[in-house]
Amino acid sequence: MPAKIRLQRHGKKGQPFYHIVVADSRAPRDGKFIEKLGTYNPLTNPAQINIKVDRALYWYSVGAQPTDTARSLLSKTGVLMKYHLMRGVQKGAMTEEQAEVKFQNWMKEKEAKVANAAKAVEEKARGEKKTRLEAEKQVNETRAAEIAKRKLAEMEAKKAAEAEAAAQAAAEEAAEAPVEEAPAEETPAEA
Repeated sequence: MPAKIRLQRHGKKGQPFYHIVVADSRAPRDGKFIEKLGTYNPLTNPAQINIKVDRALYWYSVGAQPTDTARSLLSKTGVLMKYHLMRGVQKGAMTEEQAEVKFQNWMKEKEAKVANAAKAVEEKARGEKKTRLEAEKQVNETRAAEIAKRKLAEMEAKKAAEAEAAAQAAAEEAAEAPVEEAPAEETPAEA
């Protein structure tokens, strides 16, 4: 029975989530499997990979062949590095302690890279948010200035209309008021 380390797709349409499993190569993709080794969530940035390193190492060492994607995930989590170091110990190139120290140093570097990548993504998102807020502030300021200008023009038009109405009312009052005639000077005949 040839065993393969591969992914089983779960999750809904457009939102994949994978289980990393050891399965018979003849079994269907999402069908029967021998053992579940971990999970992989590609939707997060950076992607979340959870693998039982000791079990994955066991299956890899007994001949289970990983698919291309599974090999990539095993490499990222350090399973292949640990296998490489174990082979060095078996051949007498180094001791187990030296191999463990090398593996721990490699893992620290890998974790630092992942942390830096996550930090860079967060900084980029923060920068984009800041630029969007600044652009929105500028748009709001121009709108406020435009509205203030429009209100000022309306107020001036209203004042002009009121002044015109007052002038017209005064003219109408002047036209309606009886014109008083000045008393005529007395003529000597009347005196």
